[in-house]
Amino acid sequence: QVQLVESGGGSVQAGGSLRLSCVTSGYTSTRGCMAWFRQAPGKQREGVSFISRDVGSQSSAASVEGRFTASRDNAKNTQYLEMNSLKPEDTAVYYCAASRKYCTWRSSNYEYWGQGTQVTVSS
Repeated sequence: QVQLVESGGGSVQAGGSLRLSCVTSGYTSTRGCMAWFRQAPGKQREGVSFISRDVGSQSSAASVEGRFTASRDNAKNTQYLEMNSLKPEDTAVYYCAASRKYCTWRSSNYEYWGQGTQVTVSS
């Protein structure tokens, strides 16, 4: 059984930083994709960043490019999202997700999801 558990959310002021972690259990393949999505109140879930499990190639949404960085440590079955220069519009519940297939922004591509962690950025 695959499980994803996020941690590291919290409340910060604009301009601050947070690092989210997502520990995966029951997923031993070095292939597939790990991703971060977020969902703000009243809005659809959107992709933030994804990184391939094999070569580590990554992509970030335009709204977070240059501020957020995704990384992964396959030996620890953990992925990270380093978030810098946070803005109030980054406030959302952040979810990590895993797919045994290719990386994509389409949330339906991801079979496994964490429970989410709240990030709140105040102005």
